[in-house]
Amino acid sequence: MAGTPGSTSQGVEKRPKQARPGAGKTDTSKVLAVPKGRTGAARILLGRDAVMIYVLLVVVIYASIVIPRFASPVTVGFLLLDVIPTLLIALPMTLVIISGEIDLSVASIAGLTSALMGVLWQGGMNIGLVLVICVLAGLVAGAFNGVLIAYLGLPSLAVTIGTLALFRGLALVVIGDNAVANFPPGLTAFFTSKIGGTGIPTVMVGVVLLIIAFAVVLHFTPFGRGLFALGYSKEAATFVGIDVARSKFLLYLATGTVSALAGIYWTLRYSSARSDNASGLELAVIAAVLLGGVSIFGGKGSIPGVLAGVLLIGTINYALKLDRVSEVVLIIVTGSLLIISVVAPNIASAIKQARHSRRVRTAPLP
Repeated sequence: MAGTPGSTSQGVEKRPKQARPGAGKTDTSKVLAVPKGRTGAARILLGRDAVMIYVLLVVVIYASIVIPRFASPVTVGFLLLDVIPTLLIALPMTLVIISGEIDLSVASIAGLTSALMGVLWQGGMNIGLVLVICVLAGLVAGAFNGVLIAYLGLPSLAVTIGTLALFRGLALVVIGDNAVANFPPGLTAFFTSKIGGTGIPTVMVGVVLLIIAFAVVLHFTPFGRGLFALGYSKEAATFVGIDVARSKFLLYLATGTVSALAGIYWTLRYSSARSDNASGLELAVIAAVLLGGVSIFGGKGSIPGVLAGVLLIGTINYALKLDRVSEVVLIIVTGSLLIISVVAPNIASAIKQARHSRRVRTAPLP
């Protein structure tokens, strides 16, 4: 009697032959199970930006417990007033470093703006016109950097080291060793005023608007996405249609203009225009940007991380000031944070790569 399909005459079931791994056509999607990185909520909660925010919260809580008078609206006000210049310049600096470039002349532009502001006001010019001219001066200084770097192809490090000295020297030529301090009282009072009893400076409203503008440009526009591509590879960015020279030029226009705003703020906050205003500010700015997760090699970074980096450095410095620590120690702390922000990501990346390679080697074949 003939057996039924799928069985022999002895009733023994025939099993379909299983294809041996590698036999026939290879399914490339299943050759190797590669471990995947964090996704979804874990990627957000455990990312570099989140870690920086956690560290900032820990420092704030610790300082509030240990240092007298730290946890108060007065502290909030003075801390924010201190970090506003760094915060302002850090915004365009973030975009510049993500694109693979750097600008060391930002503090000198702020100082030149302050000196120009003092001389023009002392000469009897209307304060509104003075402010407009100072912003235009920053724009011109940024354009000068941009032409040399973007269109003449000179290295940004060398150019901005040179203009750092050039703009600071021009500030000294403009105002000399003098200081101008008789700015309109109403204007200087506005730049140190607070919103109600919160301790938050009134000018933070304008700063927040700038933060939002730079965050939108970097994270939600084609121009911003192009900066990441530019930081990874200039050749690849050119190949996909990004105007590299134009992008760089616009970035240096932004750093020059915002540095001028920082110089104006510095002058009116302290009611003093001097050639040495904002000296050394570029160190704090770059330290904050790198500490906030922006790669010194370009192609990586975010505005939220940079904000956390700025506030972290500002909080540490202000807490040390309240604890009567000398300025020399504050400079050492800032320099140390700068070194850590450069070295730590490289160490973390090397460890992550080693772990990934080990998982790939030990992952079983499907």
